[in-house]
Amino acid sequence: MAKERALTLEALRVMDAIDRRGSFAAAADELGRVPSALSYTMQKLEEELHDLKVVKRKEVAGKIKEAREQGDLSENAEYDAAKDEQRDIEARIEEIEKILKNAEVVVEDEVDLDKISVGCKVRVHDFEFDEDIELKLVGSTEANSLEGKISNESPVGKALMGAHTGDIVEVELPSGIMKYKVLEIQRNI
Repeated sequence: MAKERALTLEALRVMDAIDRRGSFAAAADELGRVPSALSYTMQKLEEELHDLKVVKRKEVAGKIKEAREQGDLSENAEYDAAKDEQRDIEARIEEIEKILKNAEVVVEDEVDLDKISVGCKVRVHDFEFDEDIELKLVGSTEANSLEGKISNESPVGKALMGAHTGDIVEVELPSGIMKYKVLEIQRNI
């Protein structure tokens, strides 16, 4: 219970610093460290959001202005393309803002290594291919199977969540049931 309370207090401190400072990077400066929620992915999203709002919006506004100056908008392909680009930019801005707003803080130092959770790196034995593989359990926005990062919302991620070292986990997939044995749980550092 005390550990959960400490995690909650740490999460509140991080979120408060983000609110006060206005960005993940500024919050990291204030805290004197980079909490795991301020991961590379989150910083990249913040940079992309800034670029979309400051640079891309101006660029597309200029394109729309140029297209309007050409006259009749009903048959102006450049105007239509610029408006489509503007729609895409605004949709992406909305998507990134939603991701950043709903991001959950995972403090890696506080990750419970007794069971698998988001923020863990796990080594498992794949019974079908008779090989050991290493996976990093991350949130859905960071998932990248080529880098061994699987989402906690994926079938394998869901099945592994809460498992302990030595557990055998079965994952129901369209291709059949896969079995993995949890060999090791580490922090994702």
